[in-house]
Amino acid sequence: MARESGLDLVEVAPNISPPVCRVLNYGKFLYEKAKKEREARKAQTKIEVKEIRLRPKTSGHHRSFKVRAARRWLGDGKKVRVRIRFRGREITYPELALDELKQIAADLGDVGAIEQAPSMEGNTMFMTLAPARPK
Repeated sequence: MARESGLDLVEVAPNISPPVCRVLNYGKFLYEKAKKEREARKAQTKIEVKEIRLRPKTSGHHRSFKVRAARRWLGDGKKVRVRIRFRGREITYPELALDELKQIAADLGDVGAIEQAPSMEGNTMFMTLAPARPK
């Protein structure tokens, strides 16, 4: 049938039992397949993760400056990682950093939600905030 019509016999779904074959123009089939893949790649969105770095002894003004930047990024749909780095003997007071991270999460509660709760990794404590879902 394919030879009579001047077209190709193309195996469309080889993994199904029995395999599915169609009579069509193979060049056109490849073009359409590539076009669908391009459209799917174009529709994908890559979420960027921005980071703000603080210390346990960071002043309130400096923290508010960083929180303002994080608010802007969350509004743009980016994720924000808040990292507090300990130096020297500061690591003996992780509750200071935990309080600061909770305060930042509360400040950004209207535009973001905690995606990853505060956790320690080496000499840093961090949490990740994701943009809040629109209501």
